[in-house]
Amino acid sequence: MKIVFLDAKTIGEDIDLSRFDQLGEVVKYPFSTSEEVPERVKDADVLIINKITINKQTIHTAEHLKLICVTATGTDVLDKKYLEKRGIAWRNVADYSTESVAQHTFAMLFYLLEKLSYYDNYVKSGRYVNDTSFSHFAEAFHELQGMTWGIIGLGNIGRRVASIAEAFGAHVIYCSPSGAQPQPGYSQVDFETLLASSDIVSVHAPLNQYTERLMDEAAFRKMRPHAIFLNLGRGQIVEEYALAAALNQNQIAAAGLDVLAKEPMSEDSPLRSIQDSRRLLITPHIGWASVESRTRLMEIIAGQISSFFS
Repeated sequence: MKIVFLDAKTIGEDIDLSRFDQLGEVVKYPFSTSEEVPERVKDADVLIINKITINKQTIHTAEHLKLICVTATGTDVLDKKYLEKRGIAWRNVADYSTESVAQHTFAMLFYLLEKLSYYDNYVKSGRYVNDTSFSHFAEAFHELQGMTWGIIGLGNIGRRVASIAEAFGAHVIYCSPSGAQPQPGYSQVDFETLLASSDIVSVHAPLNQYTERLMDEAAFRKMRPHAIFLNLGRGQIVEEYALAAALNQNQIAAAGLDVLAKEPMSEDSPLRSIQDSRRLLITPHIGWASVESRTRLMEIIAGQISSFFS
């Protein structure tokens, strides 16, 4: 059996992949373009991919291909109708990154909520050395306890964020863009009510017809001026020009993004002009990527391959 990693660098070089060597011949490519894929998959029985587009154009040469493993939950890179037509199976992985993404959500929140960028710079710039007071709180911040946290998408990650927020004393509400039935434990409200009522709004929803460009100009106008917006779902859920305008016009207090409409970031992204880290924090899609999460992910993938061929 030949196993081909088409974009192995997306997993990281610090994760042990030796278990795959026990399953068959392994070939790893750090990255692959759409033009390179057809040649690289010719003899493959299994493909392991993250962001590689899989369709007739890219895998028509793969005559022995039996299984495609996506090292993610989302499978929008797969042409599933084509795979079904050819009898090629596919697998994805759910729930591997819940703890990692939830942790990153709170890391981003507290960085913005407690104005840590300002206070870190205040000390490192030398201003604290010359101060007359032991404490300095020019940038006011508030406790999470008593705030309303609105969650868009109450899946596994959304629920984990909700439970941690409750532990801090926040009141949690949520909305389901797809109109799913209410879930026990938390108050479901409509989208407009969530925006108007929340001190913190975090997105943990998948990208689909209900969520694409959900956070547009009208949505940001409905939010509170002191609210913090966090997106750890999918970049295309947010209209970035609308978010940039909302920040520049003080319609919201701050935003934290771990996902963008285009990744890596587009050179002409309107968000690049906002350099104040007190207002905007962007991380390069790392919420899912703790060492534990990536290790768990690849253990699951190896298990899927083993089970498929057993």
